[in-house]
Amino acid sequence: MRSSLSVTQIIGASLVANQFASALSPRTKIDDAYDFVIVGGGQAGLVLGARLSEDKNHTVLVLESGGDGDDYRKRIDTPAYSYFDSLWTTPLNWDFYTVAQPNAGDREINWPRGKVLGGSSAINGLYMTRPGEDEINAWKDMLGDMDGADNWSWDSFYAAMKKSETFTPPVDDVIDEAGIVWNASNHGTNGPIHTSYPDYTFPEVGDWLTSLQAMGIDISANMYGGENLGADVSTSCINPSNWTRSYSRSGYLDPLADRGNYDVLANAHVTRLVFDNSTSSGKKTAGAVEYTTDSGSTKLKVKVNKEVILAGGTIGSPAVLLYSGVGPKDVLSDAGVDLVSELPGVGQHLQDHFSATVKWSTNVDTAGSIFYNNGKDKTDAKFLTYIDSAVAYVNATAMYGSKVDEYESKFLASIDQYAPNTTYDDGVVTGYKAICNTTSKIFETPTGQIELLFMNSDANGDIGITAALQHPFSHGRIYINSSNPMDFPVIDPNYLDNPADAEILLAGIKLARQLGQTSPMSKALTNETSPGSSVQSDDDWIEWLRKSAGTEFHPSSSCAMLPEKQGGVVDANLLVYGLSNVRVADASVIPIALSTHLMSSTYGIAEQASDIIREYYNLPTKPEPALSGSAPTPSSTAAAAKKSGTAKSNGSPAGHDGAAFSLVWTSLLVSVHALVGYGLYL
Repeated sequence: MRSSLSVTQIIGASLVANQFASALSPRTKIDDAYDFVIVGGGQAGLVLGARLSEDKNHTVLVLESGGDGDDYRKRIDTPAYSYFDSLWTTPLNWDFYTVAQPNAGDREINWPRGKVLGGSSAINGLYMTRPGEDEINAWKDMLGDMDGADNWSWDSFYAAMKKSETFTPPVDDVIDEAGIVWNASNHGTNGPIHTSYPDYTFPEVGDWLTSLQAMGIDISANMYGGENLGADVSTSCINPSNWTRSYSRSGYLDPLADRGNYDVLANAHVTRLVFDNSTSSGKKTAGAVEYTTDSGSTKLKVKVNKEVILAGGTIGSPAVLLYSGVGPKDVLSDAGVDLVSELPGVGQHLQDHFSATVKWSTNVDTAGSIFYNNGKDKTDAKFLTYIDSAVAYVNATAMYGSKVDEYESKFLASIDQYAPNTTYDDGVVTGYKAICNTTSKIFETPTGQIELLFMNSDANGDIGITAALQHPFSHGRIYINSSNPMDFPVIDPNYLDNPADAEILLAGIKLARQLGQTSPMSKALTNETSPGSSVQSDDDWIEWLRKSAGTEFHPSSSCAMLPEKQGGVVDANLLVYGLSNVRVADASVIPIALSTHLMSSTYGIAEQASDIIREYYNLPTKPEPALSGSAPTPSSTAAAAKKSGTAKSNGSPAGHDGAAFSLVWTSLLVSVHALVGYGLYL
């Protein structure tokens, strides 16, 4: 059965433009029910939608809170614009803020996240790094003998990450100037997401590698094959056939043929899951998803035949559960939300990379100085492919030498003292200790503890070197303080609560300064502008870090994959404890912070989740040729019109008249507060 929509119901929801009528007729109807309803059309959600809809006998709906992004497509597609014409100032950014952080100068720290089809993969810095084998196997080991645990071993997860990728080596000029090395066997060859390198670089990128070698940090030989340590010029999500950003919409949505069983509805903010009676096992079953297209004035429902899959990311997925009555009973009671299923770990175990940047003035051209001097070079097509991508992952041995064991013992001794006091549940505390013990074990391995990043794009022409903590011992939480699902969830990363984090980040930021003082990098740097020469002692550094450090944009773990008795939210098959047909498949399920930018890992999670779900329903999991690494369709494509079998606009089972497309976009600009899948930044 198909249903029509009123003007108020269609507001901000249709993705069907008149110019596409010749290919697919615009409609104002959707189905009453779908087999799979995916909450979040961000990075992970569009992977899930594409893979699950490969089975023609199943219907799939993606509900995305943001728009399609077509009005901003040039800015999305152009790599350099991620810095120089940032989408952070547009409606494509959620613009979240944390609560005041008592150990970080009482600051409320900005957390940009993507609010658009593709999520943060549409607005981030395009880094495509991978985690290390040691930390992925540590994740798997935390699951014990749980059914499905082998899905999260290195071998399985590595294959899932490669499945998403089509790799292209750098062009010769960039190889020569930047000194890039790579191992093609570590990369995918036929996936939807293109990875490559910019068509433009700077001599300082090559100096980065040489200077790190002079400090005893070698160029990585196997960065993408499980050895996450050493210096590297990372791959970026760039399609070298046209030098555009490659992200989940361009890779997993735009190339699809008309499938007839797959709908993608933008500007549809999910407010809660609606549960039927419990199953014989006592588990609750989600029978419908409630959403709104008009900032909450009207609540609409779509029925669920099989499963709901949450892909709202580390902020969005726990928020949907909490507003649905699934989570810690004290949080729900204080917020005025009726308890449906008590699950104390929802929103707990939040982890993030905390980072700070040392900056220098310079006597050479930088990407920032070229762009902001308003010369003709700023519009050069090759220049606009440039993106910062030089990194290094530095392990504990490189930072502490023979004192690694001493520091590890010190960090282990602090775990009990800094267990979270924001939970009534002993299991969440047990989980915190298990995660920190695993983090401590990773400290002994070659896996990077600090990431260093070359920053060449400041508007004032400065060059920066960022140091980012990769494995925090401080954990925070996502929670709600209102029963209104249009209100943002509360974000408390609890930065630097455990002094171990400040100590590790201190070692990292000192390395950043040392790198800037090491030849040949030092030849281009004339004067340290931040924090400046007045910061010398450890106390000086710590004080500066508390005032200056911020997110590296890689939050994770708020719906952690752990045993339920450790405050876990999902099992190894991604099913939410206490619910019979709700899964989570995004960066929120990773139980430990990973030493990497989270984009490749998130693609891997979504690919793995798709296989798990299809295997459960006895379906083949062969990738469809339409999802090979082909060039994206023109940027003006109306994404949902191409993917939806009948080019339907957003809607509800309730029947009403249709509405004109012009009304849709007038209203899109004022649509706020929703939940979206996301990836990462930097």
